[in-house]
Amino acid sequence: MFELTDRVVVITGAPGNLGRAAAAAFAQAGARLALVHHSAERLRAAFSDLPEGRHLLVGGVDQTQPHTVDDAVARVVHAFGRIDALFNTVGGFAAAGVLNDRWETWQELYDINVQTTFHACRAVAPVMIDGGGGRIVNTASPHAWQAPQGVAAYAAAKAAVLRLTESLAAELGGHGINVNAVVPGTLDTPSNRAAMPDADPTAWVSPRAVADVAVFLASDAARAVHGAAIPVTAGG
Repeated sequence: MFELTDRVVVITGAPGNLGRAAAAAFAQAGARLALVHHSAERLRAAFSDLPEGRHLLVGGVDQTQPHTVDDAVARVVHAFGRIDALFNTVGGFAAAGVLNDRWETWQELYDINVQTTFHACRAVAPVMIDGGGGRIVNTASPHAWQAPQGVAAYAAAKAAVLRLTESLAAELGGHGINVNAVVPGTLDTPSNRAAMPDADPTAWVSPRAVADVAVFLASDAARAVHGAAIPVTAGG
């Protein structure tokens, strides 16, 4: 386990499958958590067992709206004084190609995957610069590298997340901020099992396995890793 004792870690999309796994992994590494989501109710339900005072639930945050993200970051800084790491897990999937799908679906996938990532990165970066450094971990998809038929919109959005990660790593590297991405395969979640009942979930990856890679990227062990996209695609 990598050591993150008392480091302040912001996790967006915290009540989701990957977000909950990340919260458990980062807490086990000793981090203090700021858990972000648009629904305060879902946050309270998902994290009712967290010790009070050590962690912060930040609800009411629409990450497609920059002012709500700025407000969330200000709340975290007010509570903890700094931000050491950001793990962006917010995202969404829909099957949408080119010839027979609406532009509105493309826009929706861009908003939930790219806008959310951009606004969170942009909001935390000045705090990390003032604090002397930090770690940002974004979430992409193997479809960003090779897109099968029918997922062009999602693939294009996740490719944009990777390009954002690479460029931001170059922009912030001189400030002691590492920016990288995890690239999970199909997550083994109840919703995916229900949606794909005939698939073999042993080939999928557990959310905790992805979260463990994010913990590594947020740790000092990854201090020389910049602008990388780490595949987390094997079963486990």
